[in-house]
Amino acid sequence: MCGRYTLSVKAGVVAKRFGLAVKPDDVRANYNVAPSQVMPVILESSDGKRYLNQMHWGIPRMLGKDLVKELINTRADKAFGGFWKRTVLGRRCLVPATGFYEWQAGKDGKTPFFIHPKDTEIFAFAGIWDVWKGLDGQEMQSYSIMTTEPNQEMKTIHTRMPVILRPEDEERWIDPSNNTSEGLESLLFPSADNSLEMYEVSRDVNSPKTNDEHLLLPV
Repeated sequence: MCGRYTLSVKAGVVAKRFGLAVKPDDVRANYNVAPSQVMPVILESSDGKRYLNQMHWGIPRMLGKDLVKELINTRADKAFGGFWKRTVLGRRCLVPATGFYEWQAGKDGKTPFFIHPKDTEIFAFAGIWDVWKGLDGQEMQSYSIMTTEPNQEMKTIHTRMPVILRPEDEERWIDPSNNTSEGLESLLFPSADNSLEMYEVSRDVNSPKTNDEHLLLPV
């Protein structure tokens, strides 16, 4: 899964890397992005222009009359059926990131690791988004990150990993006209083996209230 990630570059870097039509002014460094936080995602308009939008991390889903669960991840193997199909086919986004955290279970509890593609400053998760209307009538845009099977490195830590899009696949993922399962399923695969750098970091990352550069330091 992907329960925490980082976005620690300036707005200009995001704009240049993803070819945004307008440089955003609301991108701030976040070293511990947690569910329910509002973060930038990238969309593409029908005329091919990319733009940034701020959204809530976690797509709400009603599980009962009054029970709402926010789904921060969407499994690739279940993406084209049931609850998710309409959203995956019609509302996709790029989730810019500079890395993510995952926890390895052990005898002394769970150990956090920081993980990112080698030699890459910034990349994009495959994301989807939706609009939720609460009981108060207020609408909220929210997003979820696609996950898939782990590659060789990730298998040592967890049974799932986020879909990290190759730069050459990003356009296909957010292209509104690419709206069939056949055109999208081929993009939802694990990162290549030996393509990730990962190392143990401080357990301070366990608290979403902790948010500074020391979380990225190896221990």
